[in-house]
Amino acid sequence: MARRGARTPFLLWLSLLLLLRPGGTLGCASVVVGSPVVPLGSAVAASCTIQSKFCHGLEQGKVQITWMLDNEPVAGSQHRGPGGTEVSNLTLPQFNRTQAKLWCWVEWNGTRQRIGMAEIRAGYPPAKPFNLSCVLNLSDYGLTCQWDPGADSHLPTSIALKCAGSRAQAVTGCTPQGGHSRCTVPRRLLQLYRQMEIWVSTTNALGTAESEHLCIDPMDVAKLDPPALRSIQSIPFQTDCIALAWEVAPSNAHMELQCELRYRAPEDSAWALVTDIVGQAGTTQRCGFLFGTRYHFQMRCRRSLAQGYWSEWSPGRNYTTHEKAPTGKLDAWWSARPAGAGRLWEVQLRWKAPRRQEANGRVLGYRVTLSPRRRGRDPPTICNTTHTQCNFSAPAGTRRVYLSAYNAAGESAATEVVLLERKGQPLAGLRAVPGGERSLWVRWEAPPVPPVAYVLEWQRVPSEPEGCSICWQMEHDGAATAALIRDGIEPFQRYNISVYPLYKDTTGAPAHIAAYSKQKAPSYAPKLHLKSISKSDAELCWDPVPVEMQNGFITSYTIFWANSTAEVSSAAVNPSLSSFVIRELKPSTLYKVHIMASTAAGGTNGTSLTLVTTVLDDIEIQFLFLTLGLTFVLLILLLICFQKNGRVKQQFWPSVPDPANSSLGKWVPTELQQEPLQVPGVREPGLATISTVTVLERAAGKQPPTRGKEPATEPTGSLPALAQPYVRQEGPGTPDRGWAAAKTRQGPGGSGETVQYARVVGDGYKGQQHVRPRLYLRSSSTQPLLLDPSPSPKAYENLWFHGADPHGCLGDGGCPEDLPATFPLLQGLRISGAEELHDCRVF
Repeated sequence: MARRGARTPFLLWLSLLLLLRPGGTLGCASVVVGSPVVPLGSAVAASCTIQSKFCHGLEQGKVQITWMLDNEPVAGSQHRGPGGTEVSNLTLPQFNRTQAKLWCWVEWNGTRQRIGMAEIRAGYPPAKPFNLSCVLNLSDYGLTCQWDPGADSHLPTSIALKCAGSRAQAVTGCTPQGGHSRCTVPRRLLQLYRQMEIWVSTTNALGTAESEHLCIDPMDVAKLDPPALRSIQSIPFQTDCIALAWEVAPSNAHMELQCELRYRAPEDSAWALVTDIVGQAGTTQRCGFLFGTRYHFQMRCRRSLAQGYWSEWSPGRNYTTHEKAPTGKLDAWWSARPAGAGRLWEVQLRWKAPRRQEANGRVLGYRVTLSPRRRGRDPPTICNTTHTQCNFSAPAGTRRVYLSAYNAAGESAATEVVLLERKGQPLAGLRAVPGGERSLWVRWEAPPVPPVAYVLEWQRVPSEPEGCSICWQMEHDGAATAALIRDGIEPFQRYNISVYPLYKDTTGAPAHIAAYSKQKAPSYAPKLHLKSISKSDAELCWDPVPVEMQNGFITSYTIFWANSTAEVSSAAVNPSLSSFVIRELKPSTLYKVHIMASTAAGGTNGTSLTLVTTVLDDIEIQFLFLTLGLTFVLLILLLICFQKNGRVKQQFWPSVPDPANSSLGKWVPTELQQEPLQVPGVREPGLATISTVTVLERAAGKQPPTRGKEPATEPTGSLPALAQPYVRQEGPGTPDRGWAAAKTRQGPGGSGETVQYARVVGDGYKGQQHVRPRLYLRSSSTQPLLLDPSPSPKAYENLWFHGADPHGCLGDGGCPEDLPATFPLLQGLRISGAEELHDCRVF
């Protein structure tokens, strides 16, 4: 059952196709429209009718009719018609397509099928043709007409050229082919030398239109064949007149003709025309031709007293007139400067080539002389050239030279060139404005004394190799206040212009101005360079844009700078400057900078420059380095002072005598050196143990002062040169009380080595503070102190002290009486001789 159900729609669809096939729809359905061709934009009505009794299979089901305009669905109304028909009506209110197909569809049991179609076209009535014209070709006497068809009607249109004689009915003369708007009426339908009526008729489904009727005699619109030029010659010789002979075409031999002659030289932009040449064939003369000039001649003809067409121009013929010696004066301009020792002048003479009507042929060269040519004698030539300028040397005081041009026929009369001094009054108010892209108007104010002429000079900046280095022209009207210059003027190029007034006896000083015929934005902007930068300023510089790249006058340079937060600032700079300082920048910030060069016609941006401001200014950096440098120098100076200055060293690092290097250390007997030191095991409070004895030597030759009347005795025995420490014992002791110095008396035998100091160092405690007492003895003898290792019953043998200060010696006072108790080791110290100890200090 499932397979049978799936097959049912397919069978229904197939049966509907068979029933509604194109052959079977003729009696089943029909589509009718009001008109198959309608005006564009009008309404269209259509109906689709289905006769169910003729459509097998549609009797039982309900039929649904739909519409499609090309591929676009449109809605219509459906109702049941008479005789069991189904009718659907459709109205399109505005049909805006030039061509479309309207389809009628039927939908039955879910299947759609096209059952009818009507094609609709829309357009306009045909337009009226205009500009009808006809030409009769005498070669075959066919009348060819052409016209303008007018606007397109968007509908199939039939076009026909109608013609009718004065006594004949209108006939179709011809029908254009291939969409052209021209056709040719054959000779058999024409009536020559009689008036005929000719018009164009166009027809389509919406109407008919006709052009204006053209009433003509076909011979009046005949186009003749061109004549042929036979010969051209100068008549008479050495004049500016020529004689020209021609012949008409054979097809025009029986007609009265009217002809025209035209000619021109290669340099001419327009033709010279000679009219009203009457005759079938013959010659004509014409004067006013230039000598030595090549001309091109052509001729054409038409029927006399007719409004017909001219023939085509005949094939051209060239003719060159004979030459004649140049005439007229040459415009000359000069500049001079002294040369050598002032006896000669270097003169640059420039002139304009003679005009064509004065050259009388091809100029072969120019000659410059210092005197005019006289009959029977030619003056010496100082310059003979084919160019229009000459440099030569002339004697100082030369005021005139003579210039002439020559060709194959002769030489012109000499032009006198007066070499005037340029000391006259200059012009005022000189200005220049564009006269076009390739010309400049130069205007000035006339000076109080009227000149006889003006000379204008102009030069491109920079000068172009292929052009004139200095172009110039002369204005012969002394009352003129303006002149137009064209020679060598190009847009976007700068020209320096100078104007000289020429007076009767002198030449005025020049006035100068620069100008452009047309300006635009510069070709490129300058490249920025960073000259210097600080934390708030940046100095930029650039090279000016070359003149050839400026394309106009630079009106300003504009500097733009922006930081990373897109804060854009700008400043306009005078075009005469080439540097700029950007101020009020933020320290340690990145900036993008570019420059724009502007003219009156626009501006051009340059490439971007990236810069970063510094943290400190140059002055701050210099001050910082100066401060560091000064600090370093001061430290070096202090270090040098501490190393070299003894006083400074003594104040901060006092020089303490070293008993190891003392001569006292060398007096110790051998027994004492070998005897081991007895170090007490217990430190007693208040007792000091001598740990170091230092003996300093006094410089030889200096004697300390003596006390009392006893003469100084010299100790016996030889003394070692260097003293060594001989006692080193540590133990309990008392704190140092100060310095103890002993002054020995001079022993017998004269002065010996003087012992400067003896230091006795002891360690002890005072409270919890560790104190090392020291004893210093200084002897007035030149001999060192002698120590006797043997015990002595006296504590200090041969020692005496000044004063009786119980607390120690101050200054030159005596040593205290309890010195042995303070320093027990001194009980074994014997000093031989009667030396005096002084400056005893205990500390």
